[in-house]
Amino acid sequence: MPTSPSSLHSKSQRQLLSRDRVGALIFLVISLIYGYQSQQIPLFPGDEFEPFTARTLPNLLSIAGVILSLLLVVMAKDDRHSGAITGFNWKLLIGFLVLMAAYGVGLTWLGFLLSTSLFLLGGFLLLGERRKSVLFGASFPFVTAFWLLLTQGLDIYLEPGYIFSAW
Repeated sequence: MPTSPSSLHSKSQRQLLSRDRVGALIFLVISLIYGYQSQQIPLFPGDEFEPFTARTLPNLLSIAGVILSLLLVVMAKDDRHSGAITGFNWKLLIGFLVLMAAYGVGLTWLGFLLSTSLFLLGGFLLLGERRKSVLFGASFPFVTAFWLLLTQGLDIYLEPGYIFSAW
């Protein structure tokens, strides 16, 4: 039984615009914008001759994002075969968006150490973890070790926050 051209067009359009491809295209645009913005990072005089500058990691990250998103655009399946979830947990998504906004504000006021620990703690709580050993054992010690590595090992300055800067 022959199929009509309109049904073929509808079927090919459905396969072309899968959820994975749309997400990959959005990620591609974000990666390209990030790559463009990374070129605006100012360099110190003489840095143009250095192998590693302030632009190196952002450039590599944007290139990796472009490559991965293009791979997903090419290799994505249509929604029926991709295993894409049809129902989203909007409450969890909004909870994480609020948590990220609070983290941005908390970073300024509480500093890296405390705000990042609280962010991880809140994220674990949103995901349903209730064991206190996991909540406190995975957030505070991990962030403290990471903070020590950055500040003491790599000599990177991290803002202590407005509350602790008076001390």
